[in-house]
Amino acid sequence: MPALDLPRLIAHRGLSARAPENTLAAVRASHAAGFDWVELDVQRLGDGTPVIWHDRDVSRCSDGRGRLATLDLAAARRLDAGAWFAHAFAGERMATLDEMLALLVDLDMGMNLELKVNRGHDPVALAEAAVPAVMEALPFERRLVSSFDERALRASRALAGPERLALGALFDRVPRDWQARAEAVQAVSVHANWKPLRAERAKAIKAADYALVCYTANDPAAFAPRWDWGVDAVISDDPTRFDTAS
Repeated sequence: MPALDLPRLIAHRGLSARAPENTLAAVRASHAAGFDWVELDVQRLGDGTPVIWHDRDVSRCSDGRGRLATLDLAAARRLDAGAWFAHAFAGERMATLDEMLALLVDLDMGMNLELKVNRGHDPVALAEAAVPAVMEALPFERRLVSSFDERALRASRALAGPERLALGALFDRVPRDWQARAEAVQAVSVHANWKPLRAERAKAIKAADYALVCYTANDPAAFAPRWDWGVDAVISDDPTRFDTAS
């Protein structure tokens, strides 16, 4: 199996502390700051187009209102996805998955893509829309697909074996049956909310030979003891804060 080139620091939704999250601008900012990997969210518009977006609706991160599933690409293109963050980003548009992949290829970056299954969305259709495009655009060592939704993970695994696609099992609190759930989709990594994670569980994950990814850590001093638990990578809104701590 090819080796996954997972870095210690990954920019959450791009460098979201310095640019509007999940946008091309946020990925460019991550690259400019020296980070080679980003974590991004993908969903489908109402017309089936996969786009880089986190929320079920568009009100928090654009000048529009309404659910993502009610928009087609033309309507999504009319939204300003940058001005809410800062005037300098006014006019930033919602990125399609294809646009984001083209930028990542151009910048020679890696990506942890979360299949974001919000209420009312089809996890299988999302996997089928996103995973083949990711596999075609990026080499194995620079792509990791994760999800909280086991249906999305199963659908992703059905599209490709572990030698062709690395999967990450996402949890808030890592449950007691985490290993059975990770094994069911042949995951290579376990992604955990760093705050409720305990040393015993972290060490068990590492002993079972999984990569351990923690999200979303923005306080290097508070996070520091967890490096000794075997954490492989941290997803942060501002990974530049970890430069001296990690």
